Amino acid sequence: MVLRERNGSKEERQEQIFEYILENGSISLQEVVRQFDCSEATARRDLEALEKAGKVIRTMGGGAKAAGLMAGREIPFHEKQNKLYREKERIAQLAASLVEEGDVIGLTGGTTTYLIARALKNRRNITIVTNAVNIAMDLAANEDIQVVLTGGILRSKNFELCGPLAERTLEALNIHIMFMGIDGFSVEQGVSTYSELEANTAKIMMKRTERTIAVFDHTKSGRNSLFQVAPMSALHGIMTDEEPGEETRKRLEAEQVRVYVAKAE
Repeated sequence: MVLRERNGSKEERQEQIFEYILENGSISLQEVVRQFDCSEATARRDLEALEKAGKVIRTMGGGAKAAGLMAGREIPFHEKQNKLYREKERIAQLAASLVEEGDVIGLTGGTTTYLIARALKNRRNITIVTNAVNIAMDLAANEDIQVVLTGGILRSKNFELCGPLAERTLEALNIHIMFMGIDGFSVEQGVSTYSELEANTAKIMMKRTERTIAVFDHTKSGRNSLFQVAPMSALHGIMTDEEPGEETRKRLEAEQVRVYVAKAE
């Protein structure tokens, strides 16, 4: 799947390219062309602009890597929260439409899953299992929702609790639907995330879940983050804001993975 320009804005495209580099360490010229659906000349100009701004260092072959201390930096929750907000909100509303009274819902941390929690905030008689402190706090005011928060080590960049304590809590639970926030999705490597601790916690939650749906905006598609959570075949479905490419959809259908697309009206 390619990453389409949202409003024809070169500034927004350059910011998305920079975010991709931060999360993946580097990008090749051809990756820019393929992922952001632009010409090679446009890709070169975007990378040149980022280099002039001191954000990246150009590499052999025309690509780029993050400059200095920015290389390999995990982007904190507050920096990602307002990026592609409308797209993430559409995904959240679609996810909430799948939830029925009596369901036990698993939510990992992340900006999209946080919006799912907000979309469920006024529901009655559901249970939310989460390892994200900010999600639990946001739902605490509704006495008609039972919230189960794991223990664990707090990762301050995204408010997730991870490690053995979180895993032991999850091993005692049964979850109907899990909406899993991720940092990368590809048909070859499945779903992946930046943190090994997060990946391990998500794996345990998946084992306790009947249906796992990976939720992500289009910028996460076609890319692989550092730690694999699960192969594509382990998912019940994916939920995103753009149609996957024809070849990707065929691969998903062959593995009986459902595709949910939160389209703009």
